[in-house]
Amino acid sequence: MPEGHPFLPLSRDGLVDRVADTLVGAILSGSIGPGEHLAESTIAKQMDLSRAPVREALRLLESSGLVEYRANRGFFVQVISAESVSNLYELRIVLETAAIRRLAETNAEAALPALQAQVAELYRLADEGADMMAHVSADMQFHRLICEGSGNHRFLQVFDQIANETKLGLLVIGRLYDDPHRMAETHEPIVEAIVARDADRAAGAIDFHIRVAKDMVTQHFLDQQEVSPS
Repeated sequence: MPEGHPFLPLSRDGLVDRVADTLVGAILSGSIGPGEHLAESTIAKQMDLSRAPVREALRLLESSGLVEYRANRGFFVQVISAESVSNLYELRIVLETAAIRRLAETNAEAALPALQAQVAELYRLADEGADMMAHVSADMQFHRLICEGSGNHRFLQVFDQIANETKLGLLVIGRLYDDPHRMAETHEPIVEAIVARDADRAAGAIDFHIRVAKDMVTQHFLDQQEVSPS
């Protein structure tokens, strides 16, 4: 665990979830980097807890792909690779094309205001020069709204399970587009297709949107692997 003690004592209400949320925040903020050891005893001491709720919280993060358990060594922040990120984005394509088809066919009118507001939020963040964490969170919220707007709670459940792993991959990169306004612009064809109530067009738009991001993110990690020492 790095110096500076990133964890503070927590009250006992909703303890495991709160521990998990605190760990997620530390990982996504970069306080704890990919590959770093998450020592149960150290975390428990800093939070003034027993090790049991910390262990349960780490198991929750393991199921979301943000943390991995290594036999006889303990828990570590997931190290993102080109293969893992490619597989993750392939899953998102399958999930979100299905979700947006259902949304466009059954719930477009109700879902549109929130989606349009989220695109406006992406532009606002770009105008204000917000940090990468804010951009990534706003982008993921747009995609979460699609799953939520589909009306299929299973889509939303799976999305929430993989959201933090997706965020970690983007935050490791630092920035997907040189101009953050471009990130906002890439969402417009998706919204336009929903406005038109065209399920095929909407599915094609989000497939293209995620596939472009997949190629960019995967290439970044491939480049990193080439320059990293063996």
